Amino acid sequence: METNPYLIELYSHYDEDGRLASRHGSVEFLTTMRYIEKYIKPGDHVLEIGAGTGRYSHALARQGYAVDAVELVEHNIEVFRQNTQPGETITVTQGNAMDLSAFPDNQYDITLLLGPLYHLYSEEDKRQALREAIRVTKQGGVIFAAYVISDGCLLDEGFHRGDINVPEYIEKGLLDPATFAAKSEPKDLFELVRKEDIDRLMSVFPVTRLHYVAADGCALFMREAVDAMDQDEFAWYLKYHFATCEREDLLGVTSHAVDIFRK
Repeated sequence: METNPYLIELYSHYDEDGRLASRHGSVEFLTTMRYIEKYIKPGDHVLEIGAGTGRYSHALARQGYAVDAVELVEHNIEVFRQNTQPGETITVTQGNAMDLSAFPDNQYDITLLLGPLYHLYSEEDKRQALREAIRVTKQGGVIFAAYVISDGCLLDEGFHRGDINVPEYIEKGLLDPATFAAKSEPKDLFELVRKEDIDRLMSVFPVTRLHYVAADGCALFMREAVDAMDQDEFAWYLKYHFATCEREDLLGVTSHAVDIFRK
């Protein structure tokens, strides 16, 4: 099982904690936590696969839940351990989302797969990671799987900020000139998908979708405006976002989505 060297390089220097802690970045974190808290129960055992530096794992452990975490990148594991506070019932081990053989079947009430699918490029690899997450989850348990969504990223980083050169991406075959669907490779670091790709990916699994959520909606696209909001304005923005993040007519206009399903 080959490790993507570009991925190791990215996360050895990337401030993931800072991304989620910024006001616009916190929309994704607060939204995901809101849905986790909808399903998690006292005494539940949580597994986070691809835990990064532990933003979600530590938040849940500090609420009293027992959390096991798996992370691929050694640098992230070091930061994860540094962030651990006394009293947390938490473990972290190095591992790959596509091979959780160290973990038994039907073990966890809540399973979080909030990063690995950003960096898996074939349908086979993505389904293997999903299969493993489902396997280790108890019957009736809930799995949260996050994706990077192409249209939100293209609107924000392409047409809005110019970080993506759209004609160049089309010339290189990374964007379909007719549909603007994205195609990614390991060197591109992030796999960009649409909801129809996720629906197709999930069609083979005997699970029940509970929610499909635009996790950050327009927050990245309008990050300067969100970051400039005062506390009251941001509270209203969050109320709006929470009220609309499952609206079908808005689901594609997001940089991240979370698919939430029951085993």
